[in-house]
Amino acid sequence: MKKFLFALSLLLATASQAQVLSVGDQAVVINDLLADRFDNLLPGMMEKTGIDMWVVVSREYNEDPVMKTMLPAEWLNARRRTILVFYRDPKTQKVEKLAVARYAVGKSITAAWDTAKFPEQWDALVDIIKTRNPDKIALNTSHNFGHADGIDHTDYIELLQALPANFKPRVVSAEPLAIRWLETRSEREMQIYPQLVNATHKIIEEGFSERVITPGITTADDVVWWFRQKIRDLGYDTWFHPSVEIQRQGRSLANPDVIIAGDLLHVDIGITYLRLNTDVQQHAYVLKPGETTAPAALTQAFAQANKLQDILLAQFKEGRSGNQMLGAALKQGRADGITPTIYTHPIGYHGHAAGPAIGMWDKQDGVPGSGDEKLRYRTAYSIELNAAATLPGWKEPVRIMLEEDAYFDETGIRYINGRQKQLLLLPRPAPSMGN
Repeated sequence: MKKFLFALSLLLATASQAQVLSVGDQAVVINDLLADRFDNLLPGMMEKTGIDMWVVVSREYNEDPVMKTMLPAEWLNARRRTILVFYRDPKTQKVEKLAVARYAVGKSITAAWDTAKFPEQWDALVDIIKTRNPDKIALNTSHNFGHADGIDHTDYIELLQALPANFKPRVVSAEPLAIRWLETRSEREMQIYPQLVNATHKIIEEGFSERVITPGITTADDVVWWFRQKIRDLGYDTWFHPSVEIQRQGRSLANPDVIIAGDLLHVDIGITYLRLNTDVQQHAYVLKPGETTAPAALTQAFAQANKLQDILLAQFKEGRSGNQMLGAALKQGRADGITPTIYTHPIGYHGHAAGPAIGMWDKQDGVPGSGDEKLRYRTAYSIELNAAATLPGWKEPVRIMLEEDAYFDETGIRYINGRQKQLLLLPRPAPSMGN
């Protein structure tokens, strides 16, 4: 615990300089966060889903997405075939954490394979199942969520073949439990998450500045690779290749990728750190000679996109489905004169994470399956959307494409580290982030 607190203090102290912990200190934080989740989140999740035994199986280099989140920092992959068993005793309400492996999996999951007694790994698993006699044996199979569909075909077939006939009817999908495990953020994680989003915002502020962009020379692709390199140089990872797009009033250039005065720039980037992910989209305007602010029409278009964010956030109520929130937000946005498109998604252990999908860019009538998932507390979302506007002098509608990370709990929904409330200006005299 002391090592964790020391490492966390370093993280908080250095976030403003966009520095990261050493690899060793990161491992301390990751392992302590994981132990906290096993001890304080998993028992309640198993109780609420009615699953008393969860079996997670993976082979090396073909890891179940759930298992990847359960391995200690020192394990970069599963080893041979790794089988994790979580059993919640209905009498004690405690969860046993067992590994049908030759060694413990970190400090939280105890080795439970006596190879002398059970030379075959599946036999050792069956013995654990027989001894505990669970009502349900949950495996990671899912039609709607790839995150919860991690057991491969071979392991699934071999496990069922090894299972005694009287236990086969007890096999169920672990989907509801796997989703909760992936989507739920712990209190400790939410102490850290604001630092990650803050770092992402700072990277964007620098990338969309005169330190990086020289109008007439710098290309959008130059900026893309600057973002990619900056993320790496700071010690973070990224879960997708960044993108930078240009919207302009239709003037043609020999190289349309070159950034010029009057351009509206858009970036989409996300970083990965301590197994958490961010996903942010913001805009900058390149001032023309003599301009000190963005054109009023662009400013108004940006305000409409901010309003659409507010409309969507007002839909966040526990128990509502992603499709319900999508439909209500689109209806309200259109009634307010906005041309909206909403494609908001959960975020956390994965960039496009498990949980209710609130639209997709090509599914504005609702998302079958994942869109029917219900909203739960202590979950995080990338509030991703765009508002289109027809502006004087622009041949194509201008789309203000925004994305900011937010957290939902019993107090409501809030942005994890604020949101962009006005266009970044290039060059600019002052920061433009707001709450």
